[in-house]
Amino acid sequence: MKVIHYIASIDKSGGGTTEYIRLLSKALKHDTTFSIATGMSSDPITIDGVGIKFFHNGILRWFSLIKEFHAFLQSERPDIVHINGIWSPQNWGFQNTAQKLGIKVIISPHGMLEPWILAHNPLKKKLALYLYQKKAIEQSACLHATAQMEAENLLELGFKNPIYTIPNGIYLSDIKKNKKLYGTKKMVFLSRIHPKKGIEILLEAWRNCDTKGWILEIAGNGNADYIESLIGSCLDLKNVYFVGAVYQEAKWNFLRSADIMVLPTYSENFGIVVAEALAVGVPVITTMGTPWEDLKTHECGWWIDLSVLNLEESLKEAFTASPNLLETMGENGQKLVKDKYDIMIIGKKMIELYNTLLKQ
Repeated sequence: MKVIHYIASIDKSGGGTTEYIRLLSKALKHDTTFSIATGMSSDPITIDGVGIKFFHNGILRWFSLIKEFHAFLQSERPDIVHINGIWSPQNWGFQNTAQKLGIKVIISPHGMLEPWILAHNPLKKKLALYLYQKKAIEQSACLHATAQMEAENLLELGFKNPIYTIPNGIYLSDIKKNKKLYGTKKMVFLSRIHPKKGIEILLEAWRNCDTKGWILEIAGNGNADYIESLIGSCLDLKNVYFVGAVYQEAKWNFLRSADIMVLPTYSENFGIVVAEALAVGVPVITTMGTPWEDLKTHECGWWIDLSVLNLEESLKEAFTASPNLLETMGENGQKLVKDKYDIMIIGKKMIELYNTLLKQ
């Protein structure tokens, strides 16, 4: 089976969707002929054993780009094209070209149709839906959701395509060691620094709590002006530090250094950093804007309705949790990820989906 995944960019700054592609590549490359098509960027990730075709994007060279898509797909002749993300005209162009060649197409919106996302820049999104995006989604062979919550939102939007729910996962072999020392009194945030991540709410809740003895480290990249405004807003908080982006083993070391990972986000289709923290044994505080009810049912974290008050209560509980309790929660999280979110298991489910579509 030959599969091509298209994604607008695999730049390191791309966050969760880029990481998803990297992880899924590891799971699929041994059982499929797997490759990636994507746009050029300044700092793309590399994936051993996976072919990556880069295209020079740009609306001004749209017709040339479509010709390049056509030549590439006609040469490769994949059985499946899997589109990751929406809104980018290039995603639609690659999908449309593939379908004209009779290739079956799957779309993974990756949370880009979630209510919070649609409510921001709504005119731009309504225009895109009218011009090309709604029709593109409707014409796909199926939609892939990463959580039941996302699948339900797709249904509420009126899409009648078959929807298959397969979560994101973690490549457990990436983790060289797990957390051993609890009681560090460090809380970390690790994600793209963006208004939807709820960092302002985190800083306000932190300011309202007695954080004596604790520190908060915020890691990630984002718009430089926005990051500067956040730093300026918390100059009075002497135990809050912005530490920049962390990748690869530095990322795992950063997570292992913490007693708690916090992601106070307004909206995530999955939140892969939640699984990463759990995988190394770190309990998590996140919100009902993510599909992480597992934190509550498996007793490995806090799953809250986002507000300053609710976050304050969770912070207070975390601050007073004993090292033994944090360790137990960490062990629960590791078991959850091993049983449910191992990317090799997720990869088998994705191949089953591809085979189902090819038989239709």
